[in-house]
Amino acid sequence: MLDPRGPRFAAAVTSAVLVAVLATGSGWLALGQAVVFALTAADPRRGPYSLLFRALVAPRLGPPAELEPAAPVRFAQLVGLVFSLVAAAGYLSGLTVVGLVAAGAALAAAFLNAAFGLCLGCEAYLAVRRLTTPR
Repeated sequence: MLDPRGPRFAAAVTSAVLVAVLATGSGWLALGQAVVFALTAADPRRGPYSLLFRALVAPRLGPPAELEPAAPVRFAQLVGLVFSLVAAAGYLSGLTVVGLVAAGAALAAAFLNAAFGLCLGCEAYLAVRRLTTPR
C-alpha cells in the first residue's frame, strides 16, 4: 500500500522532466525518464522520485488519510515507460515528431495526475481488471 501523495509528487517531477524533454528535444533525457519509470514499475516504493518524496516531503506532512494499492501505480509506470521509450527512440533516431507526440502524451498523463489526482494508467489498470475478472 502506498501514500497517494507520493505518486502525485512523482508525477509533478515527471511533468517537469517531460517539459524539459519537449523544450530541448533531448532523447537522452527522455531515456533517463524511461529508466525512472522502469525502476518505479519494479517497486513503486523504491523509485527515485518516491525516495525523494519520503526523504524530503513526507516528513513535513501528516500521515495520509488513506492508502492506495501499488498494482495500479506499477501499471501506470509501465505505460509511462512505453511512452518515454518511444519518445527517446523518436528523438534519438531523428523522428522528432514521434518524440514530440510520445513525450506530449506522457506529459499530459503526468500533469493530470500531478494537478488533479487523475492517474490515467491507474484507471486503465482498473478497467482492464474489470474486463478480465470473471463475475
